Amino acid sequence: MAQICPVAYCATMNLGSAEMIDFGLGEYITQYPSKRYPIYTRGNAGEVWPEVAYPLTITLTRIVGEEASARAAINAGVISKKDILEGPSCFGGVFAGYMYLNLSFGRMIAVRTPGTTIEKSDATYYGSEQQAPEYTPHKDDKSLLASLKIIRYGWRMLNTNEIPSLESGRELVRQWQQRLPDILQSTDQEIAVALREIMQPTMDLFTNHLDVTGQAGGAVQLLSSICDERLNDRSLALTLLGNLGDVDSAAPSFALWELGREVAKNPKLTDLFDEGIVDLEERIRNSYHASSFVEEFDAFLEEFGSRGPNEWETACETWGTEPSSVLVLIERMRLADSNKAPNHRAEILAKDREEALSRARSQLKGLGLWLFNKALHASVLFSKARERSKTTIIDLIHVARLISRELAERTAQQRDNGKLIDLWFVMETELDEYIKNPAAFDKRITDRKHVRNELSRRAPPFIFEGNLPDPSTWPLREEANPRDFPTLNVGDTLEGFGGCPGVTEGIARVVTNPSEPGSLGTGDILIAPLTDPSWTPLFVPAEAVVVDVGGQMSHAVIVSRELGMPCVVAVADATQIIKDGSRIRVDGSSGEVTLLDVPKE
Repeated sequence: MAQICPVAYCATMNLGSAEMIDFGLGEYITQYPSKRYPIYTRGNAGEVWPEVAYPLTITLTRIVGEEASARAAINAGVISKKDILEGPSCFGGVFAGYMYLNLSFGRMIAVRTPGTTIEKSDATYYGSEQQAPEYTPHKDDKSLLASLKIIRYGWRMLNTNEIPSLESGRELVRQWQQRLPDILQSTDQEIAVALREIMQPTMDLFTNHLDVTGQAGGAVQLLSSICDERLNDRSLALTLLGNLGDVDSAAPSFALWELGREVAKNPKLTDLFDEGIVDLEERIRNSYHASSFVEEFDAFLEEFGSRGPNEWETACETWGTEPSSVLVLIERMRLADSNKAPNHRAEILAKDREEALSRARSQLKGLGLWLFNKALHASVLFSKARERSKTTIIDLIHVARLISRELAERTAQQRDNGKLIDLWFVMETELDEYIKNPAAFDKRITDRKHVRNELSRRAPPFIFEGNLPDPSTWPLREEANPRDFPTLNVGDTLEGFGGCPGVTEGIARVVTNPSEPGSLGTGDILIAPLTDPSWTPLFVPAEAVVVDVGGQMSHAVIVSRELGMPCVVAVADATQIIKDGSRIRVDGSSGEVTLLDVPKE
């Protein structure tokens, strides 16, 4: 397929360009919102890019995201070139430094997709169904030609048995990993060239990821509809998608569990951990008694070093660049009861899945059974493929991260009080000039750091329509007042979206940073604002997980299904409304979270 450049579709205004704009707080990177598709959401985008993005990353990868989105959508037949004449902000964008997806665009695709609805689409991808404005029909939303192409695309999805692009993607990453040592020994200019060069394969991988994600979402929606309409149990789909096995997002939890057990059963290692997290890595590496553990720990870093908080952002640390963050998670794992072993939970979930599958098939016949089997097969295949394709991108981004860090270290040494992070406050168009004379950017970098800090202190709107509200009006995170949120009384229930079936009770532990799990322990219920792979290990000792945002394809849902624990997402402001230490009941099928008791003052 020929390359498609959405920028070429822009009218007189280039709505897709990322520019430095002054919000009253100072200049920072942003795009202009689409007029044709006016509703944007942090749903799904928030768990992929939870923090304020950096100028270099956005200006370096903007075209990657734009072209990949266009190529994947056109390949699926859901749009034509005329649908994105306004430019790439049709798909989403960065506004005042925060990443958003375009909810209006997703709703248009839902309108064109036979058998789905606005509500199902919102719930699957964005978790926005409870907060989003009502759908307003547009004369161009419906397209018979697009609907026919989507049917053809869906038929191909139902009859797919293997996805060769997954292995070719892994091979591409391996090639770049092999090139990395030579790149790191190159000149500054050659490193900059490599940094730009890696964007093309990243775009190819991202296109494939979006294609797989679309098919995964379509398959899961179809399976859920069959369970709802033919078996009168929509939540049955959640059970059928539990414990699929070989799901990349859950893999670190299984590996970290084993490392935690290694510490728990070894008195010498236990003593080292009991001394505290500070300087723990140094003590372990210098201990004769920890040699076997160090070998396993390094193997973990080799395999999962690209993962971590905000792993799509090359400026941020990962488990590989900051191994001490992994030790924090192992510390939590070693204290968990042995009955929380992921393998044990997985066995129970696998049994439930087989029983549910047998019951479902016994109630269906003929065409209904055939379609059910096809939808289930596609849901499993593409759900696992989605996680694999995402991991492949993350691994390539990590190569770009290491390339960037080498250049960042070199340029920082040329400036008085230069910092590693400074490079990421430079725009891609300024990169060559910065390499030649880093000191000339001192004021720009200082100003941009100040603005980013100000934006980070503020909570962006989860959804906005039209123009983004002035960032100076966003609430300050540290000034969040409990009185601004509804009071939850014993017996009251919060509504969310059921992600993994099961009913359990426990003590709510509100955690806002995966590196600071607080008193979260065995049997507690994790309450989180959002989750990415850095949160996954905290799922293991917990009894259930409740998340402020998220849809049916969100990270929390996929991982909880693999670990066999009740999960509810899209519980708006759960981290603010539920008090730490409260006793709650979580129903992962209905999506209900009920307050049973409050902590004594």
